[in-house]
Amino acid sequence: MAKKKIQKTNAIRMVEQQKVPYEETEFPWSEDHIDAISVAHKLGVPEERIFKTLVTVGNKTGPVVAVIPGNEALDLKALAKVSGNKKMEMLPLKELEATTGYIRGGCSPIGMKKRFPTYIAEQAKEIEDIYVSAGKRGMQIRLAPKDLIQLSKGKFAALTIKKEDGRSDELREISRNS
Repeated sequence: MAKKKIQKTNAIRMVEQQKVPYEETEFPWSEDHIDAISVAHKLGVPEERIFKTLVTVGNKTGPVVAVIPGNEALDLKALAKVSGNKKMEMLPLKELEATTGYIRGGCSPIGMKKRFPTYIAEQAKEIEDIYVSAGKRGMQIRLAPKDLIQLSKGKFAALTIKKEDGRSDELREISRNS
């Protein structure tokens, strides 16, 4: 029986070009369950190992990428401070694909159309390997955090706050900054 050929995304191509050890994982997805917590449950891994990619806009730098554990929320004030901005907001969803080349639920911090300042939550330093989107819904890449830093030219930073309720990060950040 022939092995199923996996579609290569920009993220996977970049990882392979840089000869970074990784493992890709595919899983069934639906529009209703593309959040990081659902991905963790589908893959059977702890929620804190699934990292989500959030694209924000700073008043001085423009787009800034934050990669945080799926079970935590982005602290826009902390991201603003570390990125040299006075104010941050989430990139409007309708601009995500044009800005990054990726769609919601498949946005990878690796292989975007353009390199943006990238910050990875410092919790990643304590974990041997983490999962990030491979650039397609239903596909994740498992790799070492140090390799993600190398690939994204990113930096570790304190970026998160614990989730207090079930609202999405985007709703919480919008309401906090209104």
